[in-house]
Amino acid sequence: MDFTPSEEQSAAQGLAARIFGDLSTHERLVAAGTGTDAGLWKELCTAGLPGAVEDIGLLGLVLLLEEQGRTTAQVPLAATGVYGLLAVAGHGTAEQRERLLPALRDGTAVATGAFPARDGGVRAVDGALYGAVPWVPWLRDATHVLVADAERGLWIVEARGPGVTVLPVETTAPWSAGRLGLDGVRAESLGTSTGRGTGPGAYASVLAASRIAFAGLQAGVCAGSLARAVRHTTTREQFGRPLSTNQGVLLRAADAHMDTEAIRVTAYEAAWRYDQRLDHAAQALTAAWWASEAGRRVVHAGQHLHGGTGADLDHPVHRHFLWGRQLDAYLGCGSEVLEELGLLIAEDGRQEGPS
Repeated sequence: MDFTPSEEQSAAQGLAARIFGDLSTHERLVAAGTGTDAGLWKELCTAGLPGAVEDIGLLGLVLLLEEQGRTTAQVPLAATGVYGLLAVAGHGTAEQRERLLPALRDGTAVATGAFPARDGGVRAVDGALYGAVPWVPWLRDATHVLVADAERGLWIVEARGPGVTVLPVETTAPWSAGRLGLDGVRAESLGTSTGRGTGPGAYASVLAASRIAFAGLQAGVCAGSLARAVRHTTTREQFGRPLSTNQGVLLRAADAHMDTEAIRVTAYEAAWRYDQRLDHAAQALTAAWWASEAGRRVVHAGQHLHGGTGADLDHPVHRHFLWGRQLDAYLGCGSEVLEELGLLIAEDGRQEGPS
């Protein structure tokens, strides 16, 4: 395995780092509230970063999302990348790719996903969808929603189409979320023209890609939180010396660094295997587990290492805390993905049989 980014991936990551660093400032994030920074999204699209996702692959998208996470930039890059660009490019028909991808590439269309459907909240009846999904990230900005039904079929829904209701929902992180209601919505099945929806294979692929992508986002969130904590503890003095000289502070920061690296490397491995068309189911769940369990530890440590300052809800480090906690639970919390991983390992063992 070689996780060294290609020249194209490195160039895209560098460009993303510059744009996010220049434009995703504390002042702009405050002004955006719980919505998308439309100016920043336009800048990213003008630079061609969403459009590059098909070429740089899931690993390239993970690299872009790391940079987004460092600044907690409020743009629907992860959702559009995995539920739109990669899903349509990888599983859509030729007609769907020709029709949908250009607008997703240039940002005039925004995709999100009603994933997963553990509770069977959406059912498909003769190509029409009924039910509701309690919250969907970036739904208020989306033009298209990739919906998973109870049978794990995938459907493309126009977010403002007949029978679709979108109600604002405030979540832990300010992701412009909404409640999705579907009442007899005539949906388009992804990858087929039969009106029956795709099978569980496409669902599993998109869910795995989504978990990997959001793990990459969590790696960036944690790296940004830790960087803020390091700056604070090296400049803040107590009893005449920097806080960073205290052994307890050093150990807490070191543990947070190791956790962040674990999230990053497992996300890289899973994304690389996905791009190489190798088996990646266990690696996606491993990355999701680290993003949940370790991510929660890191953002708690980042806030704790700020002392009383960390209790200020308006401080930038608190935004990392909110994002980290949201990502902790999105697409499955640690115990849920660990259960899935255990079942997967057991099933693989049964298929291989006794040695």
